[in-house]
Amino acid sequence: MPEHTLEETARALVAPGKGILAADESDSTIKKRFDSINVESTEDNRRAYRDMLFTTEGAENYISGIILFDETIRQSGHDGTPFPKLLESKGVIPGIKVDLGAKPLANAPGETITEGLDGLRERLEEYRGLGARFAKWRATYFIGEDTPSQYAMWTNAHALARYAALCQEAGIVPIVEPEVLRDGDHSIETSYRVTSHVLNAL
Repeated sequence: MPEHTLEETARALVAPGKGILAADESDSTIKKRFDSINVESTEDNRRAYRDMLFTTEGAENYISGIILFDETIRQSGHDGTPFPKLLESKGVIPGIKVDLGAKPLANAPGETITEGLDGLRERLEEYRGLGARFAKWRATYFIGEDTPSQYAMWTNAHALARYAALCQEAGIVPIVEPEVLRDGDHSIETSYRVTSHVLNAL
């Protein structure tokens, strides 16, 4: 695959009139979706589902990039073309989810830290070789009476920064996703204030 600079990839991802498709559902999440339509969640069914998405005629006119799951980036379409190459051939940028999910943050009841930094440099190198040109890492923050704490905000900001630096080192554009969850009975003003604090920490 041709080499692209980080800036070229970043600009292409935010091309006017286009968006990024998240096709990075975990095995448990996609199983729930398949269960709802009485389809067994086998590797081949998951591959066929992604193949259907990726080969939809004209999708490339509206999609700039697609976030893949670890399983998906290693799979191929019905014609044997690896998914990253199939996407590249349509002008769609292959990406990869690299975080390992939000886990309880020690000494912070009700708060989480996103894990996955251990071994990330090596995983990014492998994903780059498989064709990934951008990555995603998501951190979540819950709004409550005493949350998110400064501890949770800064701990996740640190992890997001380390992830982003490792991506750039590997020649992969990092998507940094600090998500302040909407759940709760708080006001929109509170949501704005908390989101501002989280972004300032980043």
